[in-house]
Amino acid sequence: MKLTIREIAVFGMLGAVMYASKMLMELLPNVHLLGVFVVAFTVVYRQKALYPLYTYVFLNGIFSGFATWWLPYLYVWTVLWGMVMLLPKKMPRKAEPLVYMAVCAAHGFLFGTLYAPAQAILFGLSFQGMVAWIIAGLPWDFIHGVSNFFCGILIMPLIYALRLAERNA
Repeated sequence: MKLTIREIAVFGMLGAVMYASKMLMELLPNVHLLGVFVVAFTVVYRQKALYPLYTYVFLNGIFSGFATWWLPYLYVWTVLWGMVMLLPKKMPRKAEPLVYMAVCAAHGFLFGTLYAPAQAILFGLSFQGMVAWIIAGLPWDFIHGVSNFFCGILIMPLIYALRLAERNA
């Protein structure tokens, strides 16, 4: 996955846009555009979408601290990237928006469950403690999943914009 100078610049900016969008939406708990960006970047850039994704993750650590809350970020966003990578590249045009929105929503609904194993290891939780932690977070995961679904309306326009930018580069 050799990068050009242009790609380094573009992926750095896309990661920064992800971070800025998160900061702008912090007043709304578990409502953000991160899933939208991960899905769209993965559809357009495939494996190279990991560059803006991890730029975002490291910016998060730099500005908010490389604390225990940050460690699961090293894999939870990669799960969404992997889910999108498993989707067929060619889908019926009418199915694409709903499939991408559903995958984005599924990641939001599962976020606490994906985050829980790291919490259990870092804080010495038993399996029952981890399950209790997941259950306690279900209301937040519900908000996360529903908001990801509705924010997912922006996935296709972002994909079109990125493809247009790539064609005109």
